[in-house]
Amino acid sequence: MKDYRAGEVILIHKPLTWTSFQVVNKMKYIIRSWERSKKNGEIPWLKIGHAGTLDPLATGLLIVCTGKQTKNIETYQAQEKEYTGTFFIGATTPCYDLEKEIDQRFPTDHITEELIIETAKKFTGTIQQTPPLFSAIWIDGKRAYDIAREGKTAEIKSKEITISEFEITRIALPEVDFRVVCSKGTYIRSLARDFGEALKSGAHLTALCRTRIGDYKLSDALSLEEFESMLKADSVSDLK
Repeated sequence: MKDYRAGEVILIHKPLTWTSFQVVNKMKYIIRSWERSKKNGEIPWLKIGHAGTLDPLATGLLIVCTGKQTKNIETYQAQEKEYTGTFFIGATTPCYDLEKEIDQRFPTDHITEELIIETAKKFTGTIQQTPPLFSAIWIDGKRAYDIAREGKTAEIKSKEITISEFEITRIALPEVDFRVVCSKGTYIRSLARDFGEALKSGAHLTALCRTRIGDYKLSDALSLEEFESMLKADSVSDLK
C-alpha cells in the first residue's frame, strides 16, 4: 500500500499548458481525496514537491516526491536530463518559445542540412549558456520572469552547462527536430536562441518534451488521469 505521508516517488507525464506547480497542487488534491475515501481521514498535511520545473509549453517527465522523499528532490534534480523537441528556424520570440509572438524574422536561404548538422556539433561538451529572462531564476530577490513581464530587462550571468548529446532527428525547414542529453540547469529555449544565432539566423522553440531524468523514463510515467484512476481503483478494492 502506498504511504504518501511517509514518502513516495511518483512519475508523472506533465500535460501541455500546465505549470509544474499546478501539477503538484492537483496531485495533492487527488491524494487527499483518496485518503478520505479510505476512511482514514484527510491528511492534515502533505509534504509534496517536484524535482525540476518544466515550462507550461513543455510536456514530459515530472518527478513528484511526497513525505520524506522530498528530502531527495535535489538529488533527482541534479541528474542528467534528456529532451526531444522542435526548433523553428528563421524567427525569434522574446521568451525563445511560443509564449510570446514572433518579434524578428531572419534569412534562411543559406541554411543547408549539412550546416545544421555541423552547427549542432558545436554545442556538445561543456559550454557557457545564458538563461532566458523569461525564467524562474532569481535576480536581486525577484524572479526573472516577473521582471520580464513588467517590461524591464536585467543582466543575467552565463553559467557552465554540459550537453553530452545533441542529435538532429529531422530537418524540414523551417522546422528542425532534435534530441538533447544535458546537465542540470540547461535551458533548451536558450539552446534554440544560440543555435539560431550560430546559423547566422534566428530560432525559437516550438515543442519540448522531457523524456528522461537519470534512470527515470517518461515511458514509465502516469498521466494525472491515470494516477487518479489508480487511486480510485485502490479505494474501490478496499471496500470489497
